[in-house]
Amino acid sequence: MTALALVMGDVDLVRALGIEGISTAFFGSARDPARFSRHVEVLLPSIDPWEDQEGAVAGLLAFASTQAEAPVLFPQTDASLLLASRHRDRLRDGFRLALADADLVEQLVDKGRFQALAARHELPVPRAQRLDPRPGDPPPSLDVPFPLVIKPLVRTPAWKRLAGEAKAIHVLEREDYVALWRRLVDLESALLAQELIHGSERSIESYHAYVDESGATPGEFTGRKIRTLPPRYGHSTAIEITPLPDVAELGREVLARLGLRGVAKLDFKRDGHGRLHLLEINARFNLWHYPAAVAGVNLPALVYADLTGRQRPPVASLLRPVLWCDPLPDLRAAYAEGTSPLAWLRWARGCQVACGLAWADPLPFARGMLLPVVLRRVVPQRRRSRHRAPS
Repeated sequence: MTALALVMGDVDLVRALGIEGISTAFFGSARDPARFSRHVEVLLPSIDPWEDQEGAVAGLLAFASTQAEAPVLFPQTDASLLLASRHRDRLRDGFRLALADADLVEQLVDKGRFQALAARHELPVPRAQRLDPRPGDPPPSLDVPFPLVIKPLVRTPAWKRLAGEAKAIHVLEREDYVALWRRLVDLESALLAQELIHGSERSIESYHAYVDESGATPGEFTGRKIRTLPPRYGHSTAIEITPLPDVAELGREVLARLGLRGVAKLDFKRDGHGRLHLLEINARFNLWHYPAAVAGVNLPALVYADLTGRQRPPVASLLRPVLWCDPLPDLRAAYAEGTSPLAWLRWARGCQVACGLAWADPLPFARGMLLPVVLRRVVPQRRRSRHRAPS
């Protein structure tokens, strides 16, 4: 029996593994688009790792005990990464894991600790200052000049309630900072005020790699963002896998200084002078791995091969450019930028990969993405028409 890949993530990671014929057990909602992929053999009911780590670990181990071959665990979010890392000793009883050092994981996820880590290793990060909002305290003075951005040390549900889908809040001047402080205090969690590196989301370029236990790098690739939703500090809705030699060179240097093992994504922002500033490092799997697999570098499949003794998939010596988009959110993101739906459609026709949309695996998009949108629009209209008074 072949070991399953247990994905704690999304349909893009499921598809990246599916390219190499790797079947998945999906840990998530029954309504998630990934649930409907032909590559998913088993659905595990999701237990929120933020709310109930113990329950999530127990559920994972209960599933693993039913498998003849230990599954390979693929965490794709901060919450699932912290779950896997903090409980790695227990989870190894049922799973195969490829994780960075436990203390390094904690330092990378927590943006305050990451700043300290970057200072020790002389990494090219923007200036930043930790903030600890407490009820009744006035906003502290800042060493970071305005304009700046404020981020949570760890993105939690409380941050989402404040900022929605935005990963950071843009603060132009001190008056805005003072007004925002009243809302930040309600979070009751530490934050980071960070120097603003000017430029749009298109200035964010990333290096991705898998470093094996020997310290070798079997696979790596680079790419850049095209659009996010919200348009500023949002989640990626369109990206491009493309060779960026200076990003790759700096990414390798950073990982060597940290001695990181496992997978990593390093986000840089290029300023107006062409300098690269390191924004964050994520030691987990991500949506970029699917278009990169189409481009010829399949990092999740390389990890799976190493952990199961399977032959590694071939890695392209020359990375070919690949465009990816998440169609419905990206249409909204493009419209917010002033792009007409027709112009977006012409652009989208050039995307080789779309989130959830594949002719060989159509149900994630049809049932998991499109149908809920249709139901949200059609059902309320029918209800209104039924209750409309006769003329």
